[in-house]
Amino acid sequence: MTEHEITEVGCLIAGSWVTSGPRVDRVGPWLRRVVSTARQAGEHDVETALGYAGTGARMVARMSPAARADVLDRAAAEASRRRDDLARLLALELGKPVQDGHGEIDRVADTFAVSAAEARRLGGEVLPVAGWARGVGTTALTYRAPAGVALAITPFNAPANLLAHKLGASFAAGNSTIVKPPPQAPASSAAVVRLLLDCGMPAEAVQMLHGGAAIGSALSAAPQVAVISFTGSPATGAAVARAAGAKRLVMELGGNAATIVCEDADLAAAAAICAATGYSNSGQSCISVQRVYVDRRRYAEFLDLFTERVRKLRVGDPLDPATAVGSMVGDDAAERVVGWAREAAAAGATITTGGERDGATVTPTVVADPPADARLIRDEVFGAVVSVSPFDDFDDVLATCNDSRYGLQAGLFTHDLRRVVTAWRELEVGGLIVNGSSNFRLDHVPFGGVKDSGFGRESPRWMIDDYTVLKTLMLRGLSLFGDQEGTR
Repeated sequence: MTEHEITEVGCLIAGSWVTSGPRVDRVGPWLRRVVSTARQAGEHDVETALGYAGTGARMVARMSPAARADVLDRAAAEASRRRDDLARLLALELGKPVQDGHGEIDRVADTFAVSAAEARRLGGEVLPVAGWARGVGTTALTYRAPAGVALAITPFNAPANLLAHKLGASFAAGNSTIVKPPPQAPASSAAVVRLLLDCGMPAEAVQMLHGGAAIGSALSAAPQVAVISFTGSPATGAAVARAAGAKRLVMELGGNAATIVCEDADLAAAAAICAATGYSNSGQSCISVQRVYVDRRRYAEFLDLFTERVRKLRVGDPLDPATAVGSMVGDDAAERVVGWAREAAAAGATITTGGERDGATVTPTVVADPPADARLIRDEVFGAVVSVSPFDDFDDVLATCNDSRYGLQAGLFTHDLRRVVTAWRELEVGGLIVNGSSNFRLDHVPFGGVKDSGFGRESPRWMIDDYTVLKTLMLRGLSLFGDQEGTR
C-alpha cells in the first residue's frame, strides 16, 4: 500500500472475508489520518464463527502433524519474503519504526519455523505401570490430542509476532483458532492470517473477528472454546478470566521490568543496551526497561553515559529506516508517559533528558532517582521513559525489585556468578537476563511471569501443552514388560 491508501479489512468468518457491515477506522498516530478500516463483528458473527470452529476443529485434528508443519514452514519463508510490506503496515497503524517492524517480522518467521518443529515433535509416552503390583499385566500409553477450539486475543504492541505465537502453536497442536485482534492493528493482524492461508492453512483452522470488549467477552464465555491465550493488561485479563470461567487460560499481563547494574559491569555496554531496549517500540513492551538500579559507586557515571545514549536516539517518521523511536499508540498513552515523568520530578526526581511530547510521539525520557512510591516505579508505564536509581546493597536491591505486583522478566549486569545464581533464585520473575536488559526474548524459549504478570508460558513448545489434552490408553492383559508375579 502507498502512504495515502486506506487498507480495508474484513472479518474472516466460516471461510469467507466478510466486508459489508459496520466499520471502525484506525488513525495512524504518526500520520494523523485514517490508515485502515475494519469491519466489526456482531452477535450473529460470533455464533457463526463458534459453530464453524467446532466443525473445523475436527477437520484440523485429522491433519497429520507433518502436513501442519509443512504449512508453517512455508509461512516462515513467506513472512521473510513479505517482510517490508508487513513492517510498513505496522509503521502506518502503530507508528512503529520500520527497523522495529522488520525485527518483529523476522521473529514471526522464526516463530512459525519453531511451531513447525514442535508439530513434528508431538507424541506421547509409554508409562512404567508394571513397576507397581496392580499395574502388572497392563500397558499404558499417552498422547497429546488437540484441545479443540482455541481463542487468541492479541495486543497492539507486537500484533504480528504474538499472533504468530498463539495461532502458530495452536495450529501445530491441531486446533481451530478464533483470533480477536487489537483494534489498533486490524490490517497488520489480517495480513498475518492471509499469509498463513496463502501458505495452505485450511480455512477451518482460523477465523478472525474484529471488535471491542463485548466481542472478546462473548468469545471468552462461549462453551465451545476450550482454551484462551490472552496478552494484555491485568484489568482486561481479569475480565477475560471472569467471562471464561472454568477454561484453560494462558495469560501474559505485563510488568514494570527492572534491570540491575552492578559495580563490576561494563557500564558503556550496559548503558548502550538499556538505551536501545528501553525505547524500542517507544517502550511499548511488557519487558521494556522501565527501572534501572545502579550500584551507587558507579551511579553518576552510568547516568551520564545512559543519558548521552538516549539523547542520540533518532526520533521521527516511523517509515524512515533511520528512525529509532516513532510514535506511541495514541495521544493518551503519550500524555500518560510525560505526566508520570512530571509527577516524579515534582516529588524530587530529575529529568535528565526528554519529558515532552508532540502528539503521540514522546521524546525519549530519563528520570533520575524518582521516589519509590512514584507511579513511574510502582505501575507499568508502557512508554518511552526509563527511571535510573542508585542502590547500596545487592540483597536490598533484589528486595526492591520484588516489591512490585508484577514479575515478568529482569536484567542483571555483572560478572559475579554468585550474584547471578542469587538473583535467579531470589528475584520473583519468570525470567532473568544476565549481561543484558530485561528486554530480551528468544521465541523458542519459555516466556511468562508470576504475580500480576500472568501465568502460563508463551513459546510454541510450552504453549502446545496448553493447547492439547493428555489422553491415556490402558491395555489390560497385554504387557510390554514382564508380567510374572514375584514370589515371597
